[in-house]
Amino acid sequence: MRKAVVTELGAKLEIQEVPVPEPGDGQVRVRLEASGICHTDIHAAHGDWPVKPTPPFVPGHEGVGVVEAVGTGVDTARIGTRVAIPWLGHACGECSYCVSGWETLCEQQLNTGYSVDGCYAEHVLADARYVVPVPDGVSSVDAAPLTCAGVTTYKAVKVAGVRPTERVAVFGIGGLGHLALQYARIAGGFTVAVDVEDTKLDLARRLGADHTVNAATSDPVAEIQALGGADVAIALAASPRSFEQAFASLRRGGRLVCVGLPADGRLDLPVFDVVLKGVSVIGSIVGTRADLAEVFTLHATGRTEVVAETRKLETINESFAEVLAGRVPARLVIEF
Repeated sequence: MRKAVVTELGAKLEIQEVPVPEPGDGQVRVRLEASGICHTDIHAAHGDWPVKPTPPFVPGHEGVGVVEAVGTGVDTARIGTRVAIPWLGHACGECSYCVSGWETLCEQQLNTGYSVDGCYAEHVLADARYVVPVPDGVSSVDAAPLTCAGVTTYKAVKVAGVRPTERVAVFGIGGLGHLALQYARIAGGFTVAVDVEDTKLDLARRLGADHTVNAATSDPVAEIQALGGADVAIALAASPRSFEQAFASLRRGGRLVCVGLPADGRLDLPVFDVVLKGVSVIGSIVGTRADLAEVFTLHATGRTEVVAETRKLETINESFAEVLAGRVPARLVIEF
């Protein structure tokens, strides 16, 4: 089988030919049909974050494919089923976070494509307990971005507690942002899309955004405050400046939801404004298996649209360059 490997942080990925792995105890082997390319994969390959992955490793945490073999302790009835392999590759299942519905905060978690090999490969091994069934009404190419970009923004809208008629500003309209807009609208919010590319804002309008702001040519804070301020601002862009703008766009009692992870990013907040205006700052990281099942159900019933283009595994380095250059409409998906 072929896989794309990070052999050295910051180096180009290598396509390698290796034997198909055999599943161990509690594992399934999945023959992949699609794997989304997330900006996190690029951060991993470049070693951008404080906790760095250890090469060699295979990135990718938006994998979708068919279970073709199982290890000991796994029901053979799962062979032939289609599943998604998300960022949360394993958790202990016993800590206070796991048992209270916050498995994504487990301190013993293993992350697909970061601490264990991921989905830039024709076959991958995964913990049978943490893969999520994909319903028939969701294509593999659509399911791949939903497995991270979808569930991450869906969770952000949930933790923000978006209520009908609240104004939700989404900073960064790309792989995550185009889905965040849709989930905010499903929750009943009025949406403001903020980006620096007119093509992304055109996409936002097509997906139903009530207002759009080009942050490269105008002041998003002033424009959003002129509307009355944002009840919720969801910060998705990998830019510290956009986080500051998202905070400043809030009205009294507003909630800033931090999702994007800029390399070396910091957020300096004016304590006076936080306290006097009753503002909340919330960190939101991906979602649980239950959240992902809800994301798939919404998509299967026609409530969301995934905007994606497909690529081949051997073009992975060129695909990374496309993402970094901002030439991608929303999401790229490796199709096997």
